[in-house]
Amino acid sequence: MFPYLLTALAAVAAAIFGAPLRAKAWVALAVVAAASAWAGSTAIGVLADGAPRILWQADGFLLGGGGGSMDTLSALFVLLISLGSVASVLYSHGYLAHSLAEKSPAHVSLHYTALTVMALSMLGVATSDGGYTFLFFWELMTIASFLLILYDAERRETVRAALAYLIMMHIGFVLLVAGFATLDRACGSADFAALAGYFAGRNPLPLFLVFLLGFGMKAGLFPMHVWLPQAHPAAPSHVSALMSGVMIKTGIYGILRVTAQLADLPALRTAGLILLGCGIATGLWGILLASAQNDIKRLLAYSSIENVGVILIGAGVGTLGLAAGNDTVAACGLCGALLHTFNHSLFKSLLFFGAGNVLTQTRTLSLDALGGLGKHMPVSALLFLAGAAAICALPPLNGFVSELLIYLGLLDGIAAGSGVPAAAAGLAALALIGGLAVLTFTKLYGTVFLGAPRTHEVAESTEVDRVRIAAMALPLAGILLVGLFPQAALDLVVRAAGALAPEATRGTAPLPPVMTAVCRTAWLLIAVTGVLYAAKSRAQRRRIRRTGPTWGCGFTAPNVRMQYTGESFAEGLQSVAASVAPRSGEGRAVDKSELFPAAHNFDAEHKDRIDALFAAWWVEMLRRINRQMMRLRTGKVNHYVLFALLFLVTVFLLSVFNLIR
Repeated sequence: MFPYLLTALAAVAAAIFGAPLRAKAWVALAVVAAASAWAGSTAIGVLADGAPRILWQADGFLLGGGGGSMDTLSALFVLLISLGSVASVLYSHGYLAHSLAEKSPAHVSLHYTALTVMALSMLGVATSDGGYTFLFFWELMTIASFLLILYDAERRETVRAALAYLIMMHIGFVLLVAGFATLDRACGSADFAALAGYFAGRNPLPLFLVFLLGFGMKAGLFPMHVWLPQAHPAAPSHVSALMSGVMIKTGIYGILRVTAQLADLPALRTAGLILLGCGIATGLWGILLASAQNDIKRLLAYSSIENVGVILIGAGVGTLGLAAGNDTVAACGLCGALLHTFNHSLFKSLLFFGAGNVLTQTRTLSLDALGGLGKHMPVSALLFLAGAAAICALPPLNGFVSELLIYLGLLDGIAAGSGVPAAAAGLAALALIGGLAVLTFTKLYGTVFLGAPRTHEVAESTEVDRVRIAAMALPLAGILLVGLFPQAALDLVVRAAGALAPEATRGTAPLPPVMTAVCRTAWLLIAVTGVLYAAKSRAQRRRIRRTGPTWGCGFTAPNVRMQYTGESFAEGLQSVAASVAPRSGEGRAVDKSELFPAAHNFDAEHKDRIDALFAAWWVEMLRRINRQMMRLRTGKVNHYVLFALLFLVTVFLLSVFNLIR
């Protein structure tokens, strides 16, 4: 299998490198669309009849090789990956058009090759049974995403972000190798299916934690999340959309796969508490940091961390429901987690595309330099508003449906009296996360698209091309379909959840009436809004409209500085956020004693304390390693010959005692 796969990848690379400069995007799109169409059609068939499909068998020299198949769980993730990949490649055509003259054809070709390989490798991850094949596609996905981050490698911060990402991903990769190797040594197979036998005869928690840490590194689990706020601002926006909207879901996929093999009730309960606790910590940390950010893409990156926390809260609730034998709680939690995974890929891709529109048209992502873009980029503003409303879980959009399911699971758990403290903690955390999300995205949308332009670049900006608008329409269609037809979405995730808990998903009878009520409410809300808008338009038809300056509260000379900035909007939250994201700034702020302040420039930035701890640890470790290595650089040839001799003696002794072969 692997020779054929490498040959196919080489052919794809040759086609992209050989294509004309402006046709490279279309070649990549054709390959990704063809693979996504085949994988998506297969996934729809699996979800329709529930019968798994065997896709390939591979013989490897490590961990027993591995095969590929598609069940209902992997089918849902294949749909997610297919839609997100096609939208990202399509968006890249317009986004990179402005930089084609600045990059060499080889540079652009490498970027589109890596983009195609990343999309294909994610499909491989979602359909691999485990073992060597899974690790092969996992590593291929990591290398491809590393190259994608490096598109603007001339910037120092881009190289730093890419290296930090690569290092952290390989720490996670080592953990996954250790987990699969342990499984293969104990059971003779490294497939996910072998985990059930391993967990049945041994203490499952150590291996579960190894996999949780390995997959959690990719998912952005707290405190292993620090690569996201670095990588997303450094990468092109279509890459950020693909990584945040799609790639981190492969970590969620791995966590769910491993958790599904737990059968022992005490272990299930412990795993559920671990997932719930990780979800609460990840969600709260992510949204607190997001609310403090003044860079659009850093804010969206921390918001992705928050949504990973919401997904894990749902997974924890579902696992606790399985442990307690409560099928309704289990179904609500697992279905809510899966649906929110799918939903987040839609609205986060849309939001990163919107951030890319802002960047290319204004050359900045700073909230304090933007404003009034809604008048200059009306279509982008409307699409971004839809994504912001969806991520805030407002009806009638998709985020409301998935978070409602998780709320139902928490409330049913409290009503049933099983795990009340844990469910109450999850309920309080989810409510707090939701409230802070509304504040965060009100700040984001208001300071970027409302108000008045703060710079001439913003005032002179125009709408983006139709190709990018078409790419944004793809996730928007998914947002509306899930929000307006929640019953159909629920049917899909119930079938996908059947791969995790077949018994629990049969007890989903209480859920359809709820989804029917949600559907009716959504359409009623649309109808009422339409009637009110029509009545307003009719009432204003005969009125004379006058325009004038915004009321300045009695001040006769208002200007663009007299409006909220990103920093001032969230000022009330600074007392809380300062403990997790201390503020640093460049320039001098206005002193309270200045009654008539002169011109000041002050750029505020909120840095993650966990990121600072990781950076300090990493720098100190490198410093110590370098200090020890410098002792070996004596400059004397006889010392270097001695070092080589000691190495050969060490290899000989290890061979004699059969420690190496």
